[in-house]
Amino acid sequence: MHRVDHIIVALFVLAIAPPVARADCVVLLHGLARTANAMVHLETALQAQGYQVANVDYPSRKKTIEELSRIAIDSGLRTCNLGTNERIHFITHSMGGILVRYYLEHHEIDKLGHVVMLAPPNQGTEVVDFLAKVPGFDLLNGPAGRQLGTNENSIPLTLGPVDYSVGIIAGTKTFNPVLSQFLLNPDDGKVSVESTKVVGMSDFRTVAVSHPFIMRNKTVIKHAIEFIKTGKFLGNAP
Repeated sequence: MHRVDHIIVALFVLAIAPPVARADCVVLLHGLARTANAMVHLETALQAQGYQVANVDYPSRKKTIEELSRIAIDSGLRTCNLGTNERIHFITHSMGGILVRYYLEHHEIDKLGHVVMLAPPNQGTEVVDFLAKVPGFDLLNGPAGRQLGTNENSIPLTLGPVDYSVGIIAGTKTFNPVLSQFLLNPDDGKVSVESTKVVGMSDFRTVAVSHPFIMRNKTVIKHAIEFIKTGKFLGNAP
């Protein structure tokens, strides 16, 4: 076959071949005083489903929520590469959800898909009000930590309703009865179930798991992936 013939065949194949599918991308945001390692179980499960994943590591104890929101989400969007992905989704743990809410009150994401928040302190948490008085709180939690309470410093309480697709999963199991006494029951040891809710959310579930482990729970991961796919959690709310 002559070289010209090869070129003609190649062009024909390109013309009839289906376009390469562009995978959705999921940005993972860990919580306060955690690292991207906390979201590895979710990362692995999402990749197995064919998603591109941006598991963002950000300095949660070194800056304010306002600063962290831009740093973390801009990093995730760069990794996702907005030009080649169909949609951009988010799965967050704890404070990560507040970063997304703050960002989306001040910026738009053209290809925004679904957002799953795991144990988010959407109404702040009384645990911070209590712990902020304990020596060493700032060293362990940084400036963002003080912004997660329910007092005049609260960032969550300044944020409005959500107007995008949000699914929330709250934990109902606690291993910390000392902190739980400051929370409305049921709670996960850090945030009450009621405080995770936000006006405008699309779906809501509770799972019997504690705050530090909710993002590793198999049931939670299945719910989260289903919401990313469909905008709804599995089955009916318990």
